[in-house]
Amino acid sequence: MAWDFSTEPEFEAKLQWMRDFVREEILPLEVADLDPEASATVTAGLKAQVKEQGLWAAHLPPELGGGGFGQLKLGLMHEILGRSRLAPPIFGNNAPDSGNAELLAIGGNEFQKERWMKPLLAGELRSCFSMTEPGAGADPTRLTTRAVRDGDEYVINGHKWFSSNGSHADFFIVMVVTDPEAEPHKRASMILVDRDTPGVNVLRDIPVMGGAHSAGDKGHAEILYEDVRVPASHLIGREGDGFVLAQKRLGPGRIHHAMRWLGQAQRAFDIMCERVVSRHVKDGVLADKQMMQDFIATSKAEMEAARLLTLQAAWKMDQGGTKAALTDIALIKFWGAQVLYNVIDRAIQVHGSLGITGDLPLEEMYRDARAARIYDGPDEVHKVTVARRTLRDFTPVEVPTEHIPTRREAAARKFAALLEASEG
Repeated sequence: MAWDFSTEPEFEAKLQWMRDFVREEILPLEVADLDPEASATVTAGLKAQVKEQGLWAAHLPPELGGGGFGQLKLGLMHEILGRSRLAPPIFGNNAPDSGNAELLAIGGNEFQKERWMKPLLAGELRSCFSMTEPGAGADPTRLTTRAVRDGDEYVINGHKWFSSNGSHADFFIVMVVTDPEAEPHKRASMILVDRDTPGVNVLRDIPVMGGAHSAGDKGHAEILYEDVRVPASHLIGREGDGFVLAQKRLGPGRIHHAMRWLGQAQRAFDIMCERVVSRHVKDGVLADKQMMQDFIATSKAEMEAARLLTLQAAWKMDQGGTKAALTDIALIKFWGAQVLYNVIDRAIQVHGSLGITGDLPLEEMYRDARAARIYDGPDEVHKVTVARRTLRDFTPVEVPTEHIPTRREAAARKFAALLEASEG
């Protein structure tokens, strides 16, 4: 199979514009002391520039206001946006709104697109993806939140948590069990629920390592759905489509996560490199020390490997859809998160006590990097996926109980046979 990650000059120019824009316009906002009103004014102006460049909501097809770039190009864009947590919302593709808009674009009907997706894209609404439950962990087949059909309505009861953006969302996409007797991956469905629907009780934002920033200032809500009634027209797709829709949403999202992690890792790597060439010690600078050189070389190798794995996954998705890239997506989820963690950890170590202070972005990045190894499925789940899918290509070999010739014995017999044939 031939792989081609090249992009045309016009798109390369867009990427360069993004690099300059993030460096000159967005990164300074991280340390700007702006009140909410001033911040909204500044970001509105930046969003207008993004829209003028045709880069707003780039993850969606052109007919829905996006760029129709495909996953490979989106990956390259997200690598740039990953350098700052402020960049994705300015480009109209911050989680969970970007994934939810993409989900509605794929599975929503015209009514749902008009009522929820288009206002979401326009920045008029905010959304929440409400799936994770206490007790279910990373196994979505153990979800217990139920939606029971009652005439022209569904009645929802259940307990969710880590519903990112739940405290601020105008509507929720709720993963529910509609047929508990069906096979595990056909039990669930997705239903749209407006925030002001009676019975929707947002209990709290769960305090997590990294504070609100770990969710991009969105928070992780704990929610009780108690006899929540919604029209049957709020069902996305058909009953039992929940897992299929989730895979279509999470597949691209994990690629975007992995590329944003590369942007974060590159930023930490740059900070580390600047430190080792600048920090003087007793007999030179840190860059002259072999241990520091090992940090740099290992980090560079890990980042390049993660980048190639991620681009390969994106390319396969462009060629054959999510199903064609399932193993690759699982690979980049655990490898990319680990690389991000490793590089930031080394950067902190190089800076000593300065590295754990708020004077540098590293300590906040470090906490977020640790969380990356858990959200969207813990590393271990994705490793199991990779192993299982890899081992499908191998068949068991029957081991005879009699004497098994050693490799040396087999080679000797083969040589003897060849010698006898030549003599004959």
